[in-house]
Amino acid sequence: MKSLALKYALFAVAATVANLAAQRSVLAINNGTTYFLIALAIGTGVGLVVKYVLDSLWIFNQFDKDINKNARRFVLYTTTGVLTTAIFWASEAFFWFTTGNQTMREIGAIGGLAIGYIIKFWLDRRYVFTSLSPQPDLATPESP
Repeated sequence: MKSLALKYALFAVAATVANLAAQRSVLAINNGTTYFLIALAIGTGVGLVVKYVLDSLWIFNQFDKDINKNARRFVLYTTTGVLTTAIFWASEAFFWFTTGNQTMREIGAIGGLAIGYIIKFWLDRRYVFTSLSPQPDLATPESP
């Protein structure tokens, strides 16, 4: 259980880094409002793909080589991310628009993503990665 929680946390960090790196590359061109919104969308897309691949391969063990099955699962995965993305975007936008500071924007993004990833695990486990045996509960301690 603890190793699963650690893997999930590390993968959340990896997706967050990929997301913020993509955003930084866009904001390096221009950091105006329009580019902020473009950066938010591109970063979200990059983070989504990174997290899906990592989760499906090493958290839920359900990455399918059949492109159609994988595509259907990715659509479900993306759908469960709508609420969590709204949390992330609201947090990052709040920090960005109230301070205008890149560091504070990233702090808002990290906070929003952390909250979102916790919620997303439970949604994905219940609605997306359901075809195999039930996955372990990250909140339940291991038996000795």
